[in-house]
Amino acid sequence: MVEDEDLVRGPSDIVRTASVPGTGPETAEALIAALGDGPFAHVLLFAAPGPDFEALVIAATAACEAPLSACTTAGEISPRGYVDGATVAVGFPETHFAVECVEVEDLADIDTQGLINDIVAKRNALAADHPHWLSEFAYGLIDGVSMGEEALLRQLAPGLAGMPFFGGSAGDGRAFRTTHIAHLGRVSTGGAVIAIIRSACPVRVFSLDHFSPTERRLVVTGAEPGKRIVHEINASPAIDEYARLLGLDPRDVSLSTFAAHPLVVRFGEKHYVRGIQERLPDGSLSMGSAIDEGLVLSLGEATDIAAHLAENLATLADQVRPEAVLAFDCILRRIEAEDHQLTGAVSEILRDFRVVGFSSYGEQIDGLHVNHTMTGVAIYPPGPVPTPES
Repeated sequence: MVEDEDLVRGPSDIVRTASVPGTGPETAEALIAALGDGPFAHVLLFAAPGPDFEALVIAATAACEAPLSACTTAGEISPRGYVDGATVAVGFPETHFAVECVEVEDLADIDTQGLINDIVAKRNALAADHPHWLSEFAYGLIDGVSMGEEALLRQLAPGLAGMPFFGGSAGDGRAFRTTHIAHLGRVSTGGAVIAIIRSACPVRVFSLDHFSPTERRLVVTGAEPGKRIVHEINASPAIDEYARLLGLDPRDVSLSTFAAHPLVVRFGEKHYVRGIQERLPDGSLSMGSAIDEGLVLSLGEATDIAAHLAENLATLADQVRPEAVLAFDCILRRIEAEDHQLTGAVSEILRDFRVVGFSSYGEQIDGLHVNHTMTGVAIYPPGPVPTPES
């Protein structure tokens, strides 16, 4: 039984948020009730991985009259900031949101034209049903170990046709082994759920990271792109060359090292982070995003993660305070905050700016799959559309 003091409720009536410690099915009814009166257009659950996930989803689906989607996480972001071992719920009331979902059952076998047709039809239906609601965006929950994010994004693009999109790759704590996605009571691996939203509320989809490229360059000279594995960098074993550039003994390289020193790739005038997930027994590196031989990378240099987060979230609130911010935040960012003893400071910033979501294995923004990034949407009260300061 869930005690009322265990429930945490967010402050907004427009976007309902709540969290509770634990992930068992006994938490479901109280958590859904904590979202308040519906009806809801869509409900999201983000839950720590464990053997109870399917039972939790079944119980929550039974307790919720709205379509419900869920995923496992590498950590949760509750209305109070970072938490672990919890379940977070987000509800979109029908008074301000209309939602259609598209389920992709197998990322390795997508009916591309069928997917595009489904997205276009549902997007058009939302526009016809709510012609006076002018905001629209889409988000995705994607299996985090499928390595199918990039392929899915390519196939989504024609259907989304410029609609702002962000997403998060489901997590498995820090095991990087098996992640789960759920929709309408069905729990699966290897798939995704895409939600298409039309709203009476202004929105701003965003992406942020706190790294910039240095002059220390790396060329991938040996790789298995299909598995996102780098065997050689600068014609040397990958872990040896990575450690050398950092002035470290390869034996001292850990997940914390990867969190503090990711790799960065430039596309035009912009840069994107290519996170390293783990060191393999043969000295190769398992990457969190697409990789290929010949790719030129740089070591990333970080600014203060807490200060950077506060500055960027303040920009989202420069004219109107968001009712809520739904965000997918890379697990490497959480690890970096822990290593620098900034978890409390980051949690306070997340709470103050009403951020909820989960720690992810990868993030998506429009047509790109990235790492060490926070992607999300700021949702504002109905009124003039807020724009960034020039």
